[in-house]
Amino acid sequence: MLLLLNKPYGVLCQFTAEPGRPTLADHLPVPGVYAAGRLDTDSEGLLVLTDDGPLQARIADPRHKLAKTYLVQVEGEPDEAALAALRGGLDLGDFVTRPCQARRVPEPGWLWPRTPPIRERKSIPTCWLEIVLKEGKNRQVRRMTAKVGFPTLRLIRAKIGEWTLDGLAPGMWREVPVPPALSRALAAPAPGGRPSGRSPGRRVRPA
Repeated sequence: MLLLLNKPYGVLCQFTAEPGRPTLADHLPVPGVYAAGRLDTDSEGLLVLTDDGPLQARIADPRHKLAKTYLVQVEGEPDEAALAALRGGLDLGDFVTRPCQARRVPEPGWLWPRTPPIRERKSIPTCWLEIVLKEGKNRQVRRMTAKVGFPTLRLIRAKIGEWTLDGLAPGMWREVPVPPALSRALAAPAPGGRPSGRSPGRRVRPA
């Protein structure tokens, strides 16, 4: 089973209940599925979930180079030097980011209003960036834009590999087929002659 969810702002990326705080369970009434990669509570957008352990690991593992596309509203207007710094890799102290794609884009016309809205300062303009990563450390995009002097105000993950948010309003989800390439990769023998994963459909136990 493979599901796509548009995670709303403020929703914890977990199914375990916390008093007074919304979780994935409030939007996805499907037992036995877990996220293949996380989104911060204050981030929005595409989340991939599955009940298959090897598939979950394969999607989340940066070694397999599944690109993740983010739409980022930042405070200020980055120039080409700032964008080049984002693309080239940044020393964030505990790690150096890999080279990535970063460019300015128009504000998406299809974007839903955020609740609550971002805090804007009338004296400082904002703009939108598209950043494409093949890794995903904790709060990485926010740390990257802050490093080059343009704090993130809003962050939406729009795409993971070929999966997109198309047709998904916040809090909505749909089931999609497992891509043939992923199925073949999971069925391929690992070193030593064993298959690289368990049989499809086996559910992951909660951590």
